[in-house]
Amino acid sequence: MTIHIEDLKFQAILGILDFERVKVQDVIVNVKITYDYAGEFINYAYVATLIKENMQESKFLLIEDALENISISLKDNFPHINELLLKITKPSILPDCSVSVSNHYNFNS
Repeated sequence: MTIHIEDLKFQAILGILDFERVKVQDVIVNVKITYDYAGEFINYAYVATLIKENMQESKFLLIEDALENISISLKDNFPHINELLLKITKPSILPDCSVSVSNHYNFNS
């Protein structure tokens, strides 16, 4: 089975620049979770809440650190995740584009 959470949008402190440390900005998260369904499902509403709360509470300096932290949290809460693709976008940090960082996690290897 594959769960897709697309364009989860919220505001959080994320970044290393001075103004990013004091004012929330829009953040968009996209998630793809692959898992073996054997009667135990993954609650996608809880996944979305977990990601949002994690980012808002942790106030990460780097997107890369947020990705790593979220991947660990999701795997801890849902050990039957096989693969995870996370992408975090900062849509307003540059005036002429959105900036994203993503990573693919394979928990079976």
